[in-house]
Order: sequence, then C-alpha cells, then structure tokens
Amino acid sequence: MRGVNRFVWIRLAVWLACLAPLLWLAWGLARDRLGANPIEVFTRSTGEWALRLLLVTLAVTPLRRLTGWRWPQRLRRLLGLYAFFYATVHLASYLWLDQFFAWAEIGRDILKRPFITAGMSAWLLLLPLALTSTRGMMRRLGGRWKRLHRLVHVAAALAVLHFFWLVKLDVRPPLVYALLLGLLLLARVRWRPVAVGRQHDS
Repeated sequence: MRGVNRFVWIRLAVWLACLAPLLWLAWGLARDRLGANPIEVFTRSTGEWALRLLLVTLAVTPLRRLTGWRWPQRLRRLLGLYAFFYATVHLASYLWLDQFFAWAEIGRDILKRPFITAGMSAWLLLLPLALTSTRGMMRRLGGRWKRLHRLVHVAAALAVLHFFWLVKLDVRPPLVYALLLGLLLLARVRWRPVAVGRQHDS
C-alpha cells in the first residue's frame, strides 16, 4: 500500500513538472516577459519541450532495462501524451499566433518550407499514437498496437530534423537532440537480439 501511495505522489510530481513550462510560458506571454519577439519564443519553446518529452518517453524502456526499475514504465503513457500536448500547442501557436489561420499561406508553407513539412509530418504521426494510447485500444488492436507505436521513432527523427532545419546559426541544440535520439535507437537495437534470444529459449 505504501508503494502505491508513493507512486501516486511520483505521478503527481511528474504531471506538475510537465505542465510547469507551459504555465511559465503562458505567464511570460501574458506579462510581456518573453523578450522582443514573444510569439517566436513561445512557439519555439513549446516545440522544444515537445521534443524533450518525446525523448524522455523513448528513454523509459532503456532505463528500465539498465536499472531494473519498473515504475518508470508506468509513466511512459503520461510522458508521451504530454509530448503530444506540447506538440499540439506548438502547432496551434504557429497556426494562430504566427499565421492567424491564413490557410492558403499555411499550405504554401507546408509545401515550400522543409522544416514546416517535417514538423507537420511529425505531428501527424503522433496523432494516431495519442488516439490509441488507452488500454482499450491496446486490447482492440492487439499486436498491431506495437507496430503502430513504433512510428514514435520516425516522429522523433522528423522532430529533430524540423528543429535542425529551423535554426539558422547555432545548430548545437538540434545536434544534441539528434545525438540523444541516436543513442536511444542504438540502445533499442542493442537489446533486440537479447529479447529474440529469450523468446527462443522460452
């Protein structure tokens, strides 16, 4: 019982920690505390938080395999949904605050600007993952659920590419994210033969 109560507090702390950056950005936007170009800061920051949370979500399984801890696995869905939430806020801020829902201009952006194309593609890949994240959808889809949710790796790669193409001068931040994503993908490949071997042994 004590372990259950402890996990409830951990989950609440993670929930609040994930929400805190958006509250800070919203407060800064409302109070004009985000610098000379607050809309750009808000849009870019929400996108970067989406990428951070997406990488944290991908790190849950390698962390469990390295440490043997099982409780982080129970937070993966929460982290993944928050990543999608920040990606949606990022997209909404572009559509609303930057483009004022000028759909013709947005359409031209998607077709002509590669970083917009990559970002939109990443969000479209995350959408079905968020919609099928419930236990009911896991049972309904069966083995197809895992195959569908492997698209998260493609979405993460597109998000990194989106960020890399977006920046013009300092490419160090997207390169750091690319390195982290590469390490997470290598960790997945590293453990796959072990998993296959265990299946054959069983």
